[in-house]
Order: sequence, then C-alpha cells, then structure tokens
Amino acid sequence: MKTAITDPALLPVAFEAALNGGDVEGVLDLFTPGATMRTPAGEVITGHEALRREISGTVAARGRLTNIPRHTLVGAEAALLVTDWTLEITAPDGERVTPTGTTANVACRDVDGCWRFAVLNPLGTA
Repeated sequence: MKTAITDPALLPVAFEAALNGGDVEGVLDLFTPGATMRTPAGEVITGHEALRREISGTVAARGRLTNIPRHTLVGAEAALLVTDWTLEITAPDGERVTPTGTTANVACRDVDGCWRFAVLNPLGTA
C-alpha cells in the first residue's frame, strides 16, 4: 500500500522517518514508478529495483538522515522541494562519515491524488 502524502512539503519528512526507521518499502512508497534519484556519490539510478538496492544499502550501513525543508513550490500536478540534508552513514571501511548537501526534488501528484517523488537530486554534497 502506498503512503498517502497529500501535502508535498511533507515528503522529505516522510522520507526521513521511513529511512531512519529502516523501512525500505516505506521509502519506496514515496516514489513514482520510474522515479530517478542521484545518489550522494553522484550516480543516477532509475526505477524501483535500483532504488530498492540503494535504500537497502543505506539502511544496512546504518544511515541516519536529517532533512531540513527550505522551500516548496507547488503547482497543480508538480512541486519543487528544496531541502538541506545530512546523512550519517557507515563507510565500507567501518568509519562513520557524514555527507551533507542541498537537494532539489520534483514531486508529482499521482492518480490517487497523493504526492510522490519523481526526481531526487542531492547534489552539492560535502
């Protein structure tokens, strides 16, 4: 069952809660079919299976996300969400690292009237 987000400004908050809770399927529910995401490492991935692998890897690495929504511009069927983020994660060598950045996301209203991410673009990582 898809997560029912009726205000696009709540998507970053729902994403943070699901990821920090280790809920891979809950995170995936926040995406449209065929959604595209740029990973913090700069790789562009598309589709639920690629997203599932990325989100599962983040959960396995004990990822802890903090999102700070900055701006939301809402149209009839699309919204632009600008969010500052910090992701504490365990690197392959076991060290905890904390990339940060600002993401410009695009959300779309789905056929059920709920909002879902179509594009996540967390460039500007440090």
